Amino acid sequence: MNLKLIMALVADEKTEDVMNAAREAGATGVTVITSVRGEGLKPEKTFLGLDLVAQRDVLLFMVAEPKARHILETIAEAGRFDEEPGTGIALQIQIEDAVGLSTQAPAIQCEIKEEL
Repeated sequence: MNLKLIMALVADEKTEDVMNAAREAGATGVTVITSVRGEGLKPEKTFLGLDLVAQRDVLLFMVAEPKARHILETIAEAGRFDEEPGTGIALQIQIEDAVGLSTQAPAIQCEIKEEL
């Protein structure tokens, strides 16, 4: 089974929109890692030693390779990554092998067959 891992680093307030859009585009599940921190080109300012950085979440989607690019583009659109600086980024990585997908494997395989 050909799989891709889509990793999206998303501004906290965009998490639900991105997850819902990914599901509608064909993602069968998501793992969310909450309250991460990141910096862009310019470090955020601090106030009396407190960070003024907005909370971010990391969303991990394991998806069928034929659907990966469409899901990635849908995530970018839902999160407004290209329109609003600092809202997030997303990338995809080829997965060589995976275990623990027995409940999602039939849905993923069905998606692959539909794309062929």
